[in-house]
Amino acid sequence: MKFITGCLAATITLTACSSNTKRILVLIKGSGEINTDTKTITLKDGAGTEEKTADFNQSGTVSLQLKKDDGSTTTLQLPDKGLYVVNAKNDTVIGSYVQYSAPKTAYDTIRQETIKHGIDSLSLLIEGKNVSEANRNFYILPYQTTRITANIDAFIVAPYHQMTSVEKVGDKDPEVYRFYSIKEIRQTIEKLKTLTAPVKADASKEKK
Repeated sequence: MKFITGCLAATITLTACSSNTKRILVLIKGSGEINTDTKTITLKDGAGTEEKTADFNQSGTVSLQLKKDDGSTTTLQLPDKGLYVVNAKNDTVIGSYVQYSAPKTAYDTIRQETIKHGIDSLSLLIEGKNVSEANRNFYILPYQTTRITANIDAFIVAPYHQMTSVEKVGDKDPEVYRFYSIKEIRQTIEKLKTLTAPVKADASKEKK
């Protein structure tokens, strides 16, 4: 997986095409390392964020050990082939499928999705409702993982990143999922509320 500068728009290479491939994208606060031999993700707390990827090409369930900086360990299960997001942050992340037919910024994407689904839908996402792979909505708690799609070549845009370009192969639009922090979603809801507030009449015009 290679990353486009300034964003986490992931274009996937075709080197791991096994029908059993389980690909993980790990969203990390601080830094971290993935050891595919021992199936461990080791986190180190710090400023900033990282995103790392790895493939596991084997049948059956893959069990990963997520080792936190405080010494505690969480076991993560990857039962089926496909693309998984591992939330290795201490905040919940929320994501959904979006249509990228052309390059867009994260702000444009937020506006399109919120106009389409409305404030109520975003509020449901914050509460973890109406969330499933079938609905293409995702609510991932800290230090947990969720399969996003069976398509390991899908694009994932991480929280606080902007999509600057999407590679289109042939005439098929890319499969893109945009993730946000709960803080970003709450800020978006507040912005939308201001847009939906009733417009006050111009007092000078009313007098006429």
